[in-house]
Formats: sequence, C-alpha cells, structure tokens
Amino acid sequence: MIKRQKASLKKCIIHKVGNKFNATKNAFSNATVDFDEATYNLMLPYLLKPFVSVAESYRFHHHSDVGLNEINTYSEQLFKDEADFVEVSKHMVTHLFEQSNSAQIKTGDVLVCHFENIQYEDYFTDAIGIYKIENKTAFFQTYLEGNNYDILVQKGIQAKKVDKGCLILNTSDMEGKIVFSVDNNTYDTQYWIKSFLNIKYPDDSNQHTKNCIELCRAFSKDILQPNFGGQGQSNFLAKTVDFFKENEIVNIETFKEEVFDEEDQIQLFEDYKKSYESEHKVLIRNQFDVSEIALKKQKQKIKTEIKLDTNIQIKLDVDAPDASAEYLERGYDAEKKMHFYKVFFNAES
Repeated sequence: MIKRQKASLKKCIIHKVGNKFNATKNAFSNATVDFDEATYNLMLPYLLKPFVSVAESYRFHHHSDVGLNEINTYSEQLFKDEADFVEVSKHMVTHLFEQSNSAQIKTGDVLVCHFENIQYEDYFTDAIGIYKIENKTAFFQTYLEGNNYDILVQKGIQAKKVDKGCLILNTSDMEGKIVFSVDNNTYDTQYWIKSFLNIKYPDDSNQHTKNCIELCRAFSKDILQPNFGGQGQSNFLAKTVDFFKENEIVNIETFKEEVFDEEDQIQLFEDYKKSYESEHKVLIRNQFDVSEIALKKQKQKIKTEIKLDTNIQIKLDVDAPDASAEYLERGYDAEKKMHFYKVFFNAES
C-alpha cells in the first residue's frame, strides 16, 4: 500500500506490444512523452491510484537465481539512472511480447514510467511502473464544420482504471524488491503475474494469514458442509474469523482446541490440512502473526449462508459466532420426511 500525495512522474514512454501468436508486431517510440499540464494532472493519479488500496505485495522470483529475472534486472538498470531509459523500456516490451503464447493475449499500449517520492510505510522512494492498456472505450466527439456542429465516435483510454499494471519500488526487504500488481482483466493471470513479471507472495504475516483462512474455507466447503450441514459449516467459519480477530498470534493447536467441539472434527481437519498443503504446494505455519489487512480481505470472501433445496436461504452473521448455536436449531420432521431449521428471535428488524 502506497501514498501518492507527493509523488511525481519523472519519465514516461509509450510503446505498443503485439502478439507473436497472430503475427502482430511491436511498435516502439524513440522519445519520452512531453506532457502538457492538463494531461499530466490527469495521468499521474490514473497511474498511481490503483496501488493505493493494494495491501498485498510481491517479490521477484526465478527458479535458479532472482538476478536472472528480466524485469528485476531492467528495473534495477532504470533505478541506477545510468542506462538509456528508452532502450531499456523497449527491452521490457520485447519481454512482454515473448510471453504472448496464445491468441487470447491482447495487444495494447504499454507505458513505462519512472516515479519519484512514492511514500511506502514511513519513507519516500522512487518506483518504476509498467502498464498495459488492452481495452479502449468508444466515446462521442463533437466538432464544428462550417457553421454547424457534428458528432463522431472515437476510441480512447478510460481514465478510471488500469487494465494491467505493476509498481516496482526502489526498496527491498530480506526477500527482495517490493512489487505491487493489479490486473483487472483476469482472463490471463498467468501471463502477467508469472510469465511476464515472475513474482510471488513474500513469506510474511499477510501470506500466512491468507493461507490459513483459505485452508479453513476449503475445509468448511469440502468436509464440514457435506458431513455436518450448512449450520456446522457456518459455525466453524464464524468461530475462525472470531479467533483471528481476538488473537494477534495464531497457534494452530490452540486454534483447533477453541474452534472445534468434537475430537473427530479435529482429526478431519488435520488430515485435510496435510492433503491441502500437498495439493496446493503451501505450508501452513503452526504459529504466525495475524495480518489485519489480510484478515479483512479474506473475511469479505467468507459466505455464511445455508442454502436449502426449497428455495430458502438462511444468512448468518460471520461476526456473531455464538448466534447460530444459540438461536438456530436443526431437526427432522418424520411426518413430512424433511429436515428443518427452527429460528428463535424476539422481534423482526
């Protein structure tokens, strides 16, 4: 997450990237953009605003040596300000072009930018931004011809959101340079994140919190809902969120003791955790610090609804873990040969 109040755009160049799969070629500029004041004032927030609300950062990755990661190398050259900005930006576009191994990959405009005074945490740094504009929007343009106004349709870039973009900060931690990425056209996420940028999540509290809650969501869907019903699933998810909210540090053993009521459910969770880690190639830490940012984001993905085959849905409050157990009762009606839920309440609101 960055702040952009004091940021400025030092350099910017625009190229066009093709697609080698359908034989469309790149088109390169030979000079940076000379913005007029109005364009600059519109362009700067357009480029930086997407990263203001991005909480999760990435780090460059390479299977043998991160120094061989192309975008990591090119960005480092631009930070040193010794290399030719125009030529290095062309190399970036060529690298992007080489990743277009499918007709699904769109051509588009590529902007390479050098920013100054980006605020990250409590200090200021410069940053390299790479943007790919894939979609252009039709708009009406009026013009005067003779003594009459006429209208025509043109296509341009929407100033509301970036299709694809990354922001590489000139600052590092133990795992490398800090990188932010956005992708509003998610039909080809492997192309941007893995093939072009080759970035991964760092080994930090954000990732540990995210991994554990995603494990719990999957466990509730695959194991609890089929075997213990929607109420059992919702109870577990609500207790999970409550545990993460009440504890700054998560210990998995303590988590299991507080969230599960029955020993057989603990065993089901342990067995599922092992298979989940193997299948998804992640390691769920036995103890880690809770990230409030990651918790808030994951909480939005949790759905505590009981959907019934009679076209009725019961929505439970994920922030009230005791409500379901206390005010919702599940049973079976032998006469109707159907299951039922009994809901207790004082008044409708």
